[in-house]
Order: sequence, then C-alpha cells, then structure tokens
Amino acid sequence: MSLLFSPVTVGAVEVRNRAWVSPMCQYSCEQLDGVPGQWHLEHLASFARGGAGLVMTEAAAVVPEGRISPQDAGIWDDEQGEAWAVIAERIRAHGAVPAIQLAHAGRKASTYRPWSGRGSVPQGEGGWQTVSAGADAFGRFAPPRALGADEVAQLPERFAEGARRAAAAGFDAIEVHAAHGYLLHQFLSPLTNHRDDEWGPDADGLRVELLRRVVAAVREAAPDAALMVRLSASDWVEGGIDTRLTIEHVRAAADAGADWFDLSSGGLDPRQEIPLGPGYQVHFARDVRAATSLPVNAVGLIDEPSHAEQLLAEGDADAVMLARAWLRNPHWALAAEAALDGEPEASVWPPQYTRARQA
Repeated sequence: MSLLFSPVTVGAVEVRNRAWVSPMCQYSCEQLDGVPGQWHLEHLASFARGGAGLVMTEAAAVVPEGRISPQDAGIWDDEQGEAWAVIAERIRAHGAVPAIQLAHAGRKASTYRPWSGRGSVPQGEGGWQTVSAGADAFGRFAPPRALGADEVAQLPERFAEGARRAAAAGFDAIEVHAAHGYLLHQFLSPLTNHRDDEWGPDADGLRVELLRRVVAAVREAAPDAALMVRLSASDWVEGGIDTRLTIEHVRAAADAGADWFDLSSGGLDPRQEIPLGPGYQVHFARDVRAATSLPVNAVGLIDEPSHAEQLLAEGDADAVMLARAWLRNPHWALAAEAALDGEPEASVWPPQYTRARQA
C-alpha cells in the first residue's frame, strides 16, 4: 500500500490519507466582515472531492485587527462561525477532515490584497493600527504599536473563543498559526521580541510563553479536536529562529497540548534569503521528527506524487501539505493515487469515478 494513501491519526481524529491541503489565503470576503462565502465553499470543497485527506481553511483571524487584509476571513463572531459550518459540512461530506487555521497577523495586518496594491492600507481607507511584540515595522509596512502586557495576556482567550466557534462549526482539526511572520511568530523570534516583561525571553533565552498559553487555551476550548501548530522553523536571517529553537518551540507546544506540527519557514524579516526548490523545507520536518518523535508534516514545493511518497517512506514526515499543486489540479490526490497505483482499499476515488476508472 502506498504510504501517501494510508490512513493516519492526528490526536483522536483519523484522516483517510496523508495528502493534505495547506491553508491558502483567498482575500475574498467582499463585505469586509470576515464572513466566508460561496467562493470559499467551492474552493475548499473541490479539494475534498478531489481526494485530499485533510482540507485546511485559510487563516481565520481571531480578532478583526488580526486580518492580513480587510478582505480576509475571520472566526471572531457567530455569523462567521455559522458560515464556516456550511463549509466544514461540505468538506466532511466528501470524506476529508475539515480543519481551520486560527491566526493573528500582528504587524503584517492591514495590507492590500495582492491584486489591489502593495503595503499597508491607510486607516482612512479602511485600514487600522497594527500591533506586535514591539514597535518595529515589517519592511515598508506601517509601524505597529507594541502591545501592553495586559493586552498580550488577553490573546489566549481570543484564540480560545475562535477554537470554540470552530469546534461548534464542525471542524475536527484546529491549527494555531505561529509562523510566516505573523503575531505569534513575532513573539517567538529573537529578531522581533526584545521585551523585558513576562512575554519576552526567559532564563533560557526562549520566548515561548505566549505560544504555550495560546495552545493550552485552544486545547481547553476544543478538547476533542486534533490540535496542530504551524511554525516557521527558520527565519533565514542570522540571529533568528533556527532548528534548535524550533525544537524547543515544538516541545513547549506539545507540553501545552498540541498533537501535530506543521513545519514551514520564513516570513518574518524582509532580509530573508530562501533557497527555493522542490522540498526545500522538508529537512525542518525531518530534524524535528528525529529530535522529538512527534508527528509532523512537510511543506514546500512538494508537487510530484513520487516525491511525496519518497519522503514519507524515508521517514522525513508523517504527512505532506501541498498548495499550488492543488490549485493547478483540485483532483491531485486522484491523479496521484493512479500514478502510485495504490491498493483498492486505500482508494479515495468517489464511486462515480471508480466505476469509470474500471470500465
């Protein structure tokens, strides 16, 4: 049996295969209210229908000011939760596990969506004051306001509220977004967190208190959900997060209740220099898995079924997440299974397609 099309358990949730859909922001909530609509439903359901094991939504902001753009989706109110419930139900109906990513963009919030402009949206045009661990801007973005200690202390409950709505909406898996230069990453990295209060570095030089409390709060709010954490395993800038620090971040999150780790990289500092290529981030997953024995998935230009199968066979990761490959072919898993000639009992082909396949 193909490893890619063998089932895997995340926490207490069984997933039919290990070909998963990465969160991909769509910047398509046209009413600017964070409510996902028909586009999100069709976009996400297509991957489930195409055979994905787990389908994760785009980043859903836990507070309005946590959106990357004004058109981003949210999970901070009940109307959003009700809209997400329709999407989660459709994903499940096609046999995939519905998953949602909880996020706060921090100093990288209030930006134009990619096809509308570049940089920060001015407050007079629908933008807002961004916040972060400190007051340093991301590149040419508008400078953020440093959060007060009491404001930071409220963030775990904001994530917990999002988790409760997500669980009520029917999401079986919840991911805490602590990567790609967004708020939790801004607190984790030595490049952006120079605070001298309880939210800064501890005696060991780690900056994990906010991550630990957020994960614990989400775990308590959604005890039955599979709890994942996305981390940037490298800032690709000297003095930033590296694999050694990532292993400590993983251990802290696991102690707080996380079941699974989604290893990506970058996004924090415009000076980053990333050597792109097929599987360029796989070694992060491999190193964390070897050091901790915790389950991880790999991401980063994993497009070919044979490549995905190989890294699973070699023990580099326990699952793979793809993004562009799904956009090019929403039925990527069906094509991949055919290419790998998976055993019939591992099949993700719908009955209608299976009959045609056997004809």
